[in-house]
Amino acid sequence: SIHADAERRDALAGQLKSADKAIQSARERLGEIRAQRAATEQKLKALRQEQAETQRQVDEERSALAAELATAYMNGRQEQLKLLLNQQDPAQLGRTMTYYGYFARARADRIERIGDHLEHLALLGETISAEAARLKTLEAESERNVQLLADARRRRAQTLAQVQAKLKSRNQELAKLQRDARALEDLVAELRRAIDEFPELAEQPFHRVKGKLPWPVNGKVLARFGELRAGGPLKWQGIVIGADRGTQVRSPYHGRVVYADWLPGLGLLLVLDHGDGYMSLYGNNEQLYRRVGERVAPGDILSAVGDAAGVGKPGLYLEIRKGRQTLDPGSWLVRR
Repeated sequence: SIHADAERRDALAGQLKSADKAIQSARERLGEIRAQRAATEQKLKALRQEQAETQRQVDEERSALAAELATAYMNGRQEQLKLLLNQQDPAQLGRTMTYYGYFARARADRIERIGDHLEHLALLGETISAEAARLKTLEAESERNVQLLADARRRRAQTLAQVQAKLKSRNQELAKLQRDARALEDLVAELRRAIDEFPELAEQPFHRVKGKLPWPVNGKVLARFGELRAGGPLKWQGIVIGADRGTQVRSPYHGRVVYADWLPGLGLLLVLDHGDGYMSLYGNNEQLYRRVGERVAPGDILSAVGDAAGVGKPGLYLEIRKGRQTLDPGSWLVRR
C-alpha cells in the first residue's frame, strides 16, 4: 500500500542518515589512523637516518682507532730503535707510549658509547616498526570497514530509490484514480440533471428488487465494494466481476440508457437509469451495443466485457447509485 511504502521510505531514509553518520565517523577514524601512521613512518625515517649517521660515526671512530693503534705501534718500534741506537732516555719512550695509550682508550670509550646509543636506536626502531606495522594493519581494516559501510549505504540508497519510484508511481496512479473519480462524479451529476427532464419509468420501483437482481455476467468477484484501490486511500465504489473478454453483459432490470461512451478510468461505459434516482453503471467494456435513449428490459444485451482496470484481468465493473451515493452491488444482486 501507499502507506506501507511511505513508512518503508521513511525507515530507509533514517537508515541512510545513520549510515552517512557511520561512514563519516569511520572516515574520520581512518584519517586519524593515516595521520598516526604517517607520523610514525616519519619517526621511523628520522630514526633510520640517525642510525645511519651513528653507524657512520662508529665506523669513522673505529677507523681512526685502528690508524692510531697502527701509528702508535710504528712509533713505538721507532722509539725503541732510537733508544737502542742513540741511548735516549727510556722515560721518554714511556711517556710517548702512555700518550698514545691515553688517546686510544678515550677513543675506545667513545666508540663504546656510540655503540650503546646505536643499540638503543635499534631497539627503538624495532618498537616503532612494530607500531608502524600495527597502524598499517589497522588502516587496512579501517579502509575495509569504510568500504563495507559505503556498500551497505549504496544498497540502501538503491532500495530507497526503488521505493521512491514505486511510491511516485503509486501516487501518480492515485492522482489518476482521483481524476477519474471526479470525472465520473461530474458525469453522474450531469446525468442526474438530464434524467430529471425525462418522464418517470413505469416499471416496478427499483428499490423493491434489492437482493433479487440477476448478475449481469457470471464470474468471480475480483474487487469488492469498499476495498482499497491500489493500496489506498481510494476505495472501490462498485465491484469487478471476472469474465472472459467478449462475454455478453445483460441488463439486470428495466432501464433507460443515459450514457454510452468512453470515460477515463472506466473505458467504454454504459449507464442505465432505473428511476427514483437509481442508476447502474457498467464499465470496462470492449464494445457497447446500446445507444443513449434506448429502453432495455431484464436480460437484454448491453455490451461485451473488456479488460478491467485496476485488477489486471478481463472483467466487468458494476456500480449502483442512488443519487450521488454509491451502493454495494453485492446487496442488490441475487445471492449465489
